[in-house]
Amino acid sequence: MQIQTILDQIDLGAMALPEFQRGYVWNREQVRGLMYSLYRKHPVGSLLVWVTQTENAEARGDQPLQLGSVKLLLDGQQRISSLYGLIRGRPPKFFDGDAKAFTGLHFNIKDEVFEFYLPTKMKGDPCWLDVTEVLKEGAGKTMQKLLQIPDLQANIPQYLNRINAIENIKTIDLHIEEVSGADKTVDVVVDIFNRVNSGGTKLSKGDLTLARICAQWPDARDEMKKRLAKWRKAGYEFSLDWLLRCINAVVTGEALFTAMKDVSTSEFKDGLALTESIIDRVLNLIASRLGLDHDRVLGSRFAIPLMARYLHQRGGKLKSQAERDRLLYWYVHTLLWGRYSGSTESVLNKDLEAIEAANSESENGALDSLIGNLRDNRGDLKLNEQDFSGSSKGNRFYPLLYMMTRVCHARDWGTGDELSNHLLGHLSSLQIHHFFPKALLYKAGLGKREVNAIANFTFLTQETNLEVTDRDPIEYVPEYQKRTPGSIESHWIPVGKKKLFEAKNYADFLDARRQLLAEAANEFLKKLYHGDVPDPVDLDTTDFVRRAAEYVPGGIDSDEEEERLLRCNRWCLRNGLPQGAMAYELIEAETGEQLAFLDLAWPDGLQPGLSDPVCVLIDEDKTVEDAASLAGFRTFSSIRAFRKYVKEEILHDSQPDDETQEPLE
Repeated sequence: MQIQTILDQIDLGAMALPEFQRGYVWNREQVRGLMYSLYRKHPVGSLLVWVTQTENAEARGDQPLQLGSVKLLLDGQQRISSLYGLIRGRPPKFFDGDAKAFTGLHFNIKDEVFEFYLPTKMKGDPCWLDVTEVLKEGAGKTMQKLLQIPDLQANIPQYLNRINAIENIKTIDLHIEEVSGADKTVDVVVDIFNRVNSGGTKLSKGDLTLARICAQWPDARDEMKKRLAKWRKAGYEFSLDWLLRCINAVVTGEALFTAMKDVSTSEFKDGLALTESIIDRVLNLIASRLGLDHDRVLGSRFAIPLMARYLHQRGGKLKSQAERDRLLYWYVHTLLWGRYSGSTESVLNKDLEAIEAANSESENGALDSLIGNLRDNRGDLKLNEQDFSGSSKGNRFYPLLYMMTRVCHARDWGTGDELSNHLLGHLSSLQIHHFFPKALLYKAGLGKREVNAIANFTFLTQETNLEVTDRDPIEYVPEYQKRTPGSIESHWIPVGKKKLFEAKNYADFLDARRQLLAEAANEFLKKLYHGDVPDPVDLDTTDFVRRAAEYVPGGIDSDEEEERLLRCNRWCLRNGLPQGAMAYELIEAETGEQLAFLDLAWPDGLQPGLSDPVCVLIDEDKTVEDAASLAGFRTFSSIRAFRKYVKEEILHDSQPDDETQEPLE
């Protein structure tokens, strides 16, 4: 079937997208690759559709379906959505994604390349044609415009052939395989879908549950996404699957999605609204009482469905400060010991059963059961100094150090202000600080693990961190002791023995500070357990979910990651290429909105003005990758892949990469 006929079938309601399908996930690089293949007449694969009776079809979107039967796309959604957007100039009715992925694609009639619009490169250059305009207006109208440009006259026949090749993409035939028959139930078809898409991410139980809900309430997915967008703006990155699990826990008291099969549409709507308000309260509790106020230090996110159910059992309110703090005591320990890092469903179900079985009228019954479950796995919940012996920001005790800084009245060395406040000034956001500077420790012959020990970390305002820079502790500690007495000690720094501030005694310093950290953490957790921690703020007036500061995803998370990126930059310089920008701030050009931080980026390309913008993203989530891709960047998730691209496409060097001078990892 020709591509233009397929699009007509979509407009007529003869072809649609099944509700269980995920949304549109392609990026600009994939869209550009598709158009290049079609332009060159390369094969782009066949489509797979499920032919079913219209009355039984659970289709995405509000497009009316034709009477009789309908074809539901099982394989080919990304390709067809992209082609629909490029040819029609708008997304199809069933579209669920970011239309920027296929908006602004241009074609250069001289070089025969496809690229997304870059004003600095394309504005005023008649050789760059808007692909959607060509496909909508046709080759004839496009050529009329080109005939008015004198500089292009010499090659008009060649250009006409190229423009016709673009328009003829609409007439390319795509083979369509059909799945049909009375035995093809939704479960059978989903199994077929998963087998066909075995190379990608399979549909989860949550996907299927949400599909059934959307069949009865088409707006369910959009309504859930509105809640996720609100939390994302406040700094919390959650998924649809996670929110559905929270709703499931609140409405049914179960962890398994099968419990949702008997939940009616009205019950789900009410459950979504109720769950949203309870999650808001849980996030505010965690932020206000523990200082864990954004995604990177939140830690145990799958404890939140349990906490939401616990609050729902009690009408959304806790009876006392003591009950509230014991619940948070349990939460902190789920974070420290990875309570939900393994078999999430089975462990969550066990904990949900525990609070259902406990006496809900007793303030301590359910909490005793939850804490008892932790002790069954851990035994003694008391922390010791060895628990702080890890390194890097990815360690579970990194959020604990952040929490202690904010709730135990640690003070900024430069200003003396408590770091529990939300400091919104340009130079007052919290930053991590190495008590012993990295350069000093590396010079002493220590490795990255020792340099980035948790016990060498502390938090300061950006202003003070810039002021301290990489000075020796022997130099700067006395200065701040004199300026803001007691501020150094408030960070659990062993100030009694000055010899501990010498690099040769670094191991002894770490031992001494780990002991102080363990003692302070145990003291705080003990008070939390007994409800003896005073309220730092009025919880009824502090709403962290609706605060003004917007979380921006991405960024360099560790010193190891930073060093790898620096090595990559040095490698580029040695090869005569410009160095990239570290932690590049990606901005929406029209609005000035911050979109993401890219680990290492070349916004003007490795050959400015000639090659595409590129970036290296290490261990970043899809939000960052999508933002970069939609902004026209070619993204690489590993330095190895980036260097391969540079050698083959920029340097045109076929020799194997030499890692002796600058290792990849």
